[in-house]
Amino acid sequence: MNIKNLAAGLDGSKYVPYDERTGDSSVVFFTRDLSEEGLRKIYDRVASVIEGKVAVKLHTGEAEGPNILPRPWVKELIDTRLPEATIVETNTYYEGSRYTTEAHRKTLEINGWTFCPVDITDAEGVTTLPVKGGKWFKEMHVGKTLPTYDSIVVLTHFKGHTMGGFGGSNKNIGIGCADGRIGKKEIHTVAGSDDMWSIAEEELMERMAESTKATVDFFAPHICFINTMRNISVSCDCEGPEAEPVVTPDIGIVASLDILAADNACIDLIYALPEGGGKAMIERVETRHGLRQLSYMKELGMGNDRYTLIDIDNGDAVITAAEAVKDIAPVWVPDRYNTFWGRNRH
Repeated sequence: MNIKNLAAGLDGSKYVPYDERTGDSSVVFFTRDLSEEGLRKIYDRVASVIEGKVAVKLHTGEAEGPNILPRPWVKELIDTRLPEATIVETNTYYEGSRYTTEAHRKTLEINGWTFCPVDITDAEGVTTLPVKGGKWFKEMHVGKTLPTYDSIVVLTHFKGHTMGGFGGSNKNIGIGCADGRIGKKEIHTVAGSDDMWSIAEEELMERMAESTKATVDFFAPHICFINTMRNISVSCDCEGPEAEPVVTPDIGIVASLDILAADNACIDLIYALPEGGGKAMIERVETRHGLRQLSYMKELGMGNDRYTLIDIDNGDAVITAAEAVKDIAPVWVPDRYNTFWGRNRH
């Protein structure tokens, strides 16, 4: 395959309204209940595919990052629904508090991920998974122990991202399962370049999606996707305490067995926020050409961008994204979980 002759798409800054999409649709569940109970209830709607040895993929965050998923939510979910599960992570490509396995272990302790096993899957090396139908890759390097699991729960903090525009389930897997030295380099860096972030915009989104496809295909059908829309900074959790302040209001939690439907629903909810509530995130997504994540996942056959949105708070009523967010004021209000565990151990 001659990489030099490949070209990325050009639609990463263009939002496609729901009524302009075509094709089949999937089911996406939605709750406004941002709590341990809300997470547990929505997990139950997609839990039927999870069996055997279970991995939970989430972004455990740089040390003392303020916006990561609340530890009480995850602890209760694992205690009550997945008592034998293991959180899975990989080391980072950049030098930070998760760059080496030793430093990563210390950061996990600081951030409170101490209530269940955490497998840093590339601690002992890497393996490869095939990328079926990929344009940029035929295989992707992932942590060596990732394929030892039977099922995976993709538990994502939906937020912005400096290069990706947004980080949903696609980014959580595509970057988060690629190992820290080879896989992430293949996604981010032009071969031979001194600039580790030399791949950007549409090409970055496509490489990320192909990496994701390798993991999704490996685990299918024993994989589900949960995106929590809380503390939606335009920055990723990889920026830790230096993340941009949160201005986007909290929205709720979505879950699906379809990764594209889950991520597209979150984008639709952002765009539908009344009174300009989604302005900061929309600007971040469009200027980074992040919408190419969605269109390329569709091209790769990874899911549907049309969906039925099920309101589990109101008798499983079918609603639109606009109806889901119609009562949300355009101001972020910190909740009771915004007391960082690492600074408040006593």
